Order: sequence, then structure tokens, then C-alpha cells
Amino acid sequence: MHARRSGDRSGGTTLEQAIARFLTYLTAERRASRHTVDAYRRDLEQLARFAREKAAANAEGRPAPARSKAKTAGKTPAAGDAQAAGKSQAAGKGPAARYARAAGEAPADAAAAADTPAAADAPAAGDDAAAGDATALDGVDVLLLRSWLGSLARTHAPASIARKVGAARALLRFLERRGEVDKNAAAQLALPKVRRPLPTFLDVDAAAEVMEIPGTDTAEGLRDRAILETLYGAGLRVSELCGVDLAHVDRQRDKASVRVVGKGDKERIVPLGSHAVAAIERYLERRDELADPTTGARDPRALFLSRRGARIGVRRVQALVQRYGALGAGRADLHPHALRHTCATHLLDGGADLRAIQKVLGHASLATTQRYTHVSIDHLLKVYDAAHPMARKRSPS
Repeated sequence: MHARRSGDRSGGTTLEQAIARFLTYLTAERRASRHTVDAYRRDLEQLARFAREKAAANAEGRPAPARSKAKTAGKTPAAGDAQAAGKSQAAGKGPAARYARAAGEAPADAAAAADTPAAADAPAAGDDAAAGDATALDGVDVLLLRSWLGSLARTHAPASIARKVGAARALLRFLERRGEVDKNAAAQLALPKVRRPLPTFLDVDAAAEVMEIPGTDTAEGLRDRAILETLYGAGLRVSELCGVDLAHVDRQRDKASVRVVGKGDKERIVPLGSHAVAAIERYLERRDELADPTTGARDPRALFLSRRGARIGVRRVQALVQRYGALGAGRADLHPHALRHTCATHLLDGGADLRAIQKVLGHASLATTQRYTHVSIDHLLKVYDAAHPMARKRSPS
């Protein structure tokens, strides 16, 4: 990547300054979530720190933090480092440096991917300490980026490396669109191959058992059952559920729905099943019992309240789902997103098409819906038996 020389718009812009502007763009224009912005910040600040350390090492004539002599894309020392690390990180299923070409930014849902303490300790963007020539935009080229990936391959899993590559691509694409660089050097990088595990989900019987665990003799028990039924019945993200207001729920017969605000502040209407509606109605009859024990105050807008009358938080919902998962299905690892997966899986098994599931879940891309759903073998066998003429012998008429 080379900064523009003639008519240079970036002037003496450093990588740290560019990162700061990019994060502002994500927040103000793209309206990305705080978690997404924080993930980009950690990854890009780590890149800036690596560039400074490499520049300082080159200036002192000592070995750079990562080898950068590269002759070809597939035979660089950095790629070799990635290959060595990948053999231990990918359970022998191919080196981390065996890249699969992929376009686009790292998905927002990857913000929660595993990271190392090194990223958390990265200096803040805009820190001028130890800044060298490599912090200038014209010093961030494909050789630097490959050296960076080579150093990451020693300590990071392929999924983390893929996310960091996506962050670098997004930053440089942002700068390229604004004419601050002539070429997106990160576009020449390839993502390491990442194997995505199947999502955690419950079968129909286990899901029903979890829904029945909360008691119905207290306001908290009724609230918990309504939360579980809504997570499972509407496939909501936990943050969406916690943000639901009383005014967002429409309980009309045969038209019950809930309005939620998803990622990027995008609103959508999600249908509510009869079980979820019944659970919500029973909870609302005793909702007023959830109030501050001293003042009697409660949040007048929130649908789901804590025992002290405040809007229930994400952590509390995660804890109660884990508790009821252990009691009802023997799954102490159950989490709210698993109920979202379960909703999508059961919709698919029941005959819903992926486009309809995409609308329910609020995915921007159909490819995301395909990752979040799991087709059971029973459903596949039923479809095969019904569709293929040679699947089974015809019963005699």
C-alpha cells in the first residue's frame, strides 16, 4: 500500500490517526455496536504496535518482531510460521497458513472470538511513543502485514487471525475509498481456513423440558418462563430481549408479535408463538411485584424486570438460562444464543425456508442464516424419502 504523493490528501497522517478516524466512522456513520468497535480497536491497535516495534527494530539493526522477507505469497517465512502454528491449533487438519480466499470484512458476530492478552495490552490508538516510519500510512505494505500475520500465527487461533485480517482489510478499504491510499494492501492477504463448529441446540423434547422448569408461583418464576419462551419462540438475541419495552409487544390473537431493535439499530417485527404469548400474559399479571424493596419504584417501560424493578440485564438472563438448562436438559453450558439456534433449527425442521428464517433472526446475509441453522438427519431423511423416487419401496396399494 502506498500513500498518495502528488496531491497527497493524507499528508503526514499516521496509522494511529487513521485508526482513530476509522473507529469514529464505525460509530457515527455505520452505527456499529460498542462490542464491534471495541473488537476492531483491539485488532488495529495491535497492528499499530507491531508496526512501531518493527520500525524500532529495523532502526537499531536488531531482528524484527517477525520475519518479513517474502518472495512469493505462498512461500514467505510468515506463512511458514502460520503453517507451524496451525498444525497444533487445527488438530492436525491442515496448517493455519493454508489460506482460503475470502472477500469482505470480518463479521460483527466474530467480535466475541478468542483473543490473547497481548491484544488487550495494546497501546491506545494515537499513542506516539516509539512511533517510527512504519506508523506512516506508506509504511503499511503487504510485507509488513504478512510479517504481522506470521507473528500472530505463533500464539493465535485461525479464527482470531481471520478476524484481524478482516479488521485490516476494513481499515484500508475505508482509507482507499477516501483517497488516502492508492491500494488496499490487505486485499492481497488471504484468510486462514477456519472450521466452524456446529451450533449448540436442543431437540424438541429437551427444549420443552427447559421451558417447564421455572416455577409459576412467584413473579420471578413467571418472568423467567416468559423469558425462556420468548428466546426460544422468537429466536431473539439476548440483547434484543433485554431491550424489549411493554409497548413493543402486540398480543392480538393470531397476530402476536414483538418489535425488536437488532444490530445496527435495525428494527424488525418477529412473530410470537402462542406459548410465548401465554407466558408473557401470566407474567404481566404479577409484573408489579418486581420493584425496588425500598422505594417501590420500577422501570415503567421495560417488559422484563429484575427483582429490584430495573430493566433486566444480559448477564442475569445468561445466568438464568444456564441454570434452567442444567435443571431441565442437563446442559450446564446452555446459553441464550443456543435457544436462538434451537428456534432456527426447529423452524427449518418444520418446513420453513431459509429466507423466512433469515427474516425472523434478522440476519443481513443468508449465508449467516445457513451457519446458524443445523439440519437434523431426521429431517433430511424425511425430505429424501418424500422426494426421491427410489428412496423406499412403494407400499402395495
